[in-house]
Amino acid sequence: MAAQRAELANLVATANNVASEAKSVFGNLSVAQLNWKPSSDRWSVGQCFAHLISSNQGYFPVIENVLAGKKPTFWESLPVLPGLMGKILIKSLDPASTRKVKAPKKFQPAQSDISGSVINDFVAQQAQIVEKMQATEHLDLKRTIVTSPIAAAITYSLMDAYRIIVVHEQRHFQQAKRVMEES
Repeated sequence: MAAQRAELANLVATANNVASEAKSVFGNLSVAQLNWKPSSDRWSVGQCFAHLISSNQGYFPVIENVLAGKKPTFWESLPVLPGLMGKILIKSLDPASTRKVKAPKKFQPAQSDISGSVINDFVAQQAQIVEKMQATEHLDLKRTIVTSPIAAAITYSLMDAYRIIVVHEQRHFQQAKRVMEES
């Protein structure tokens, strides 16, 4: 459990760092700057963060179910799938990966007019995610299996869910930085 606590502390620190950096790097952008896109088929800085808010929101009920002691679903009870799916998703979302990954339709950001509060909204939501992560530190996060907010058949450990959240945020933070550098 000590190794798990150390990894969770590292993930919490990284999540806090992403929020702090987002505020520092993007917090003073105008609405026009947040909505500027290098091309029609690429996302703006605002869309990157709107996407993170939307996708991260999907994890709130997942974590709340764990904290409430809800019984595992059929898919969460299968022994092989969780370890495999978590590793695949973490690798595909890693910021170092050059492979493009299309966001699921339900997590697609609005095409324009992202609110000027999107960075503050992300930072506020990040504090809630960190709070929920810390609230689960007493659990065996590697053996607690959860369902992905994307599809009921996709399951992974709660620790992998936290890893996915953090690498996903790092990926889109880097994407937003590239967009800003092109403006």
